[in-house]
Amino acid sequence: MTVVAPKLTLERRLLGECELIISLDEVGRGALAGPVAVGAAVMDAAGARRRVPEGLRDSKLVTEKRRPDVAARAAAWVQASAVGWASAAEIDEVGIMRALGLAASRAVQSVVDQGAALETALVLLDGNHDYVSAVHPVPLRVRPVIKADRDCASVSAASVIAKVARDSHMTALHEGHPSYQWDRNKGYASTEHRDAIRMLGLSPYHRASWAITDAPTLF
Repeated sequence: MTVVAPKLTLERRLLGECELIISLDEVGRGALAGPVAVGAAVMDAAGARRRVPEGLRDSKLVTEKRRPDVAARAAAWVQASAVGWASAAEIDEVGIMRALGLAASRAVQSVVDQGAALETALVLLDGNHDYVSAVHPVPLRVRPVIKADRDCASVSAASVIAKVARDSHMTALHEGHPSYQWDRNKGYASTEHRDAIRMLGLSPYHRASWAITDAPTLF
C-alpha cells in the first residue's frame, strides 16, 4: 500500500484567514497506563512555504526506529512545538475527553509562552470533536479536521513529536515497573500487559477507573 505524504494545502488556505496555525494531535488516548499527551506545532505563512521534511507522516505510519529522527526534523521545521500532558490520575478524576482538553490547553499555553500570538491564531485539531475550547481559559478559534494527522503536514509534525515524547516517558516509567513491559507496549493493552495486571494489580500509573482487565488486546 502506498502511503501518501502529508501536504500543506489546508494550512496554506487557512493562513489566508489567520496569521498563525497551532496544530494539535493526541497520543495515548486508548492506553491503559500512563498519561495522555497532545502535541502542538506552530506554522506561519513563511513556514508553510518551506519543504515538508522527508519522511514526515502521522506517527502511526512511521516505524518506531525512525520516529525520533523524524520528530527532531519536524520540531526544527515548525516555528515552535510543545507537548501537553494529562496524568492517569487526572484521567480518572475528570474522564478522558476533559483530560484531552487539559493536555491540549497545556500544549497551546506552552507555545504561547514561546511567543505564539493566540489572538491571531487558528487551532487545527485532528479529529471531529473540539475538546480544547471548553477547557482553555481564553477563547480559541478551533477547526477540527478528520484525518488531519494523515493529510496535514503540520498536524503530522505535532503527532510524531507527541508520540516520541510519550514513548520516551513510558520507557522511563518501565524502569520502576518492569513487569508491565511498558518499554514494549507503551501502556497499551498487550496480552503481556494485561497478564501482569491480573498477577500484580494496578500501579499508580494505571487508569484505575477503566475496566482494564477486560480491555481488548490492541496488539
